[in-house]
Amino acid sequence: MTRNRAVYAILWGGLVAGAIDITYAIGFSAARGVPPMRILQSVASGLLGSPAYQGGAATATLGFVLHFALMLMIAAIYYFASTRLRFLVTHPIGWGALYGFLVYWVMNLVVLPLSAFPSQVKFVPILLITSLIVHAFGIGVPIAVASSKAQAATGAGPGSGLNQNQPAM
Repeated sequence: MTRNRAVYAILWGGLVAGAIDITYAIGFSAARGVPPMRILQSVASGLLGSPAYQGGAATATLGFVLHFALMLMIAAIYYFASTRLRFLVTHPIGWGALYGFLVYWVMNLVVLPLSAFPSQVKFVPILLITSLIVHAFGIGVPIAVASSKAQAATGAGPGSGLNQNQPAM
């Protein structure tokens, strides 16, 4: 049963966060005249480099799959950390927002520079602000809430009495 709860938390948290994030990225970029295919190809460029932009629908599809694979990994990291650090599920909104904030910085300062992504990461103020908000509340919080709900269903999450002396956020 515990394995099913982990799968639930990771799938729901990762898929909801992934849907929110890619919707934001496509919408924000579309408002600036960038087609959705280009956004998905930019995700694939982390693996393929510049040739991703010449791959048409195939590399856009690859970018879509990679995006959700990353979100599932990000959700799995939070879920498994929260099984050891119980306070992460006791206060999922605060800790989830902090996690989303950290995910943004790790992706932009570590993952992208180490990938084949062909451009230097830039921090344009409006993009930075909106991205931090989306990462905090559209990625971190859904992942944390899914983890919290999954663990509450096993009797180990919020309301179980096991987490009362943990740090609040």
